[in-house]
Order: sequence, then structure tokens, then C-alpha cells
Amino acid sequence: MTAVAGSEARTADRYSTRVSTTPAFVERTEPTVWGDETSAGMFGAQELAAHARDGFVQVPGLLNSEEVAGYQAELDRLAGDPAVRADERCVIEPDSQSVRSIFEVHRISNAIARLVADERVLSRARQILGSDVYVHQSRINYKPGFGGGGFYWHSDFETWHSEDGMPSPRAVSCSISLTDNHAFNGCLMIMPGSHRTFVSCVGETPEDNHLSSLKEQEIGTPDDDSITALAERHGIAMVTGKAGSATFFDANCMHGSGDNITPYSRSNIFLVFNSVENACGEPYYAPARRPEHVGARDFTPVH
Repeated sequence: MTAVAGSEARTADRYSTRVSTTPAFVERTEPTVWGDETSAGMFGAQELAAHARDGFVQVPGLLNSEEVAGYQAELDRLAGDPAVRADERCVIEPDSQSVRSIFEVHRISNAIARLVADERVLSRARQILGSDVYVHQSRINYKPGFGGGGFYWHSDFETWHSEDGMPSPRAVSCSISLTDNHAFNGCLMIMPGSHRTFVSCVGETPEDNHLSSLKEQEIGTPDDDSITALAERHGIAMVTGKAGSATFFDANCMHGSGDNITPYSRSNIFLVFNSVENACGEPYYAPARRPEHVGARDFTPVH
């Protein structure tokens, strides 16, 4: 590997991964919630305590029905735009050739740019991370009926650390549902409490790994025994809810989702906020940085 973080940084790194032939569990030392209910934000003490305990917290009705309809129309517009489909930021399902994801969507869509700065979203991210925040990644995930592909079990932080150079798991994702999330249409699954344990993965990062991993991730996914051990320790929560609901979850949560073989589509807007005090450097365990649209290098705080 060439453009990886310096040897001193890697030697001192607690979250070593993709360098050993055997996986390992590393217990986290950093907090999950860096702010509190006295910080300017819309979370109360009970919600922040749930986030600290489980690694995630739901916000029912973050968007009203009119807003949901507006964002659904925007998702349809983007998916049907030939220029967007031809852009490198658009990921196509390998089997159905339908749109799987559109990355850096807050720079493509003015509507989603406004959502990033909406206090209902932004203030909660600041509260959790205890600082100003920037957008590390944004995307739309489409999971149409009869063929929407799943996402295998993984920790986002494992990838962001390895391939984007994120120092610690001081980042939070906000998934905003634009369709009803049922237990049967490929809903998000999270192992509550798994955010407190980092699972190292086996397999060196190949060059341009993002070109395949965004369609179907293999490198950076835990082995079966590690997933089984975490599931037995924490159980699995199925995150369901009405369109307009949101789920904030920690960067190190073990999560995934199954294929959608039902007639009922599932789509969401996915916003990743990172603390400005946790800005990314060189990748720890990858040959080179991923493209800007996958792992941002603009650390300007959102206001």
C-alpha cells in the first residue's frame, strides 16, 4: 500500500483492521454522545441517553406529509435524470440496472442542501457530536420493490477509518425515510449496543475498492463468527416507522438490511455528519483516498 497514514499513526491506532488474518474485538473508549440536553438542539435527555445506550435513536415525524411528498418527487426527478444517471456519483444495481444510490446529493439537489441545514437535523447532529459538524457523506438510497438490493452487515466507521482516514467514531448518520419502513421490505437492522465494540475485518483493501463496494461490499464486512457473537450479545432491532421518520445512529453501529422482494419500495435520504474536530486525514488502511463525493475533504461547518 502507498498513500496510507504514517507508520506512527498506524502503530498507535486502536482501530487496526484489514491487516491481520484473524478478526478482533476492540472495546471503544470514546463517548457516543459528546453534548447534552443543555446544548442547543432538539433532543431531550431521555433521547440522548437512548442514543448513548443503544447507538441509535428514532425521531418519528421529523418531516410532515407535505414535505415527504416533496422529497419523494425530488428523488423521482433525480433517478429519472439521464445526466444524474451518467454521473459517477450515481450507483446502479448490478442485476436490475435500477438506481441504487446517488452520492453527494446535497450538492446536486438544492432541496436536500436545505435539509442538511434544517435545524431539525443539524441541531441534533451537533448535540450528539458536541461541536460544529460538516457533511462527510450524503446520499439517496433507493430500494424499489421486487429487486432492491440489501446492504450486508458492517460498521460504517470501519470503512471511513480505513479508506477515508476518519480518526475516531465521532460521527453520526441520519437516515430519513421517505417511504414506510416495514419489517418485510428491507428495513434497517441494527444491533443495539454494538457501537461500543469495534470489529476488525480481514482482507487488504484493493485499489479503487469503492467502485465495487458501493454496489456490493465485501472488503470491510465482518466474518460470520464475529457477526454471530455480536448478535448473541446484543440482539437485532428492526428499525421500522412511517414515512417522514428519521433514525440517528452512531458511526460504529453494526447494521445492515435485507433485499426487498415485496411490492413496497423503501427509499431514504442518508446524511453523515462528522465533527469538525474529527476531520479525516490520509486513509489508515487503503492505497489512496476515496473520491470526494464518497468521503468529503471539505470540512467547512454546516450553518
